[in-house]
Amino acid sequence: MIAARDVAVYRSRRVVDMYLYVDETCDPMSLPEDLLRRFGRPVEAMRFKLAANRSLARVDAKLVLDAIATQGFYLQLPPTLEERSRDES
Repeated sequence: MIAARDVAVYRSRRVVDMYLYVDETCDPMSLPEDLLRRFGRPVEAMRFKLAANRSLARVDAKLVLDAIATQGFYLQLPPTLEERSRDES
């Protein structure tokens, strides 16, 4: 597993709270066509160095790094109703 990498995070224009994490050198428009159809045209949200021990709000950083290393991206889906209820408590 890669201990850290520079990532770019894109938000979806189609789906609220859907984000795509990729290596910062990746052109998001080169990702699989079916993913882009679902996600829509990516809008850059931020760039940062993601380390395996970094705390992210909704996902484990190691999972994101592994997904980028193996499939080239990590797709963060919107929270479920159950997750939203738990966060509001």
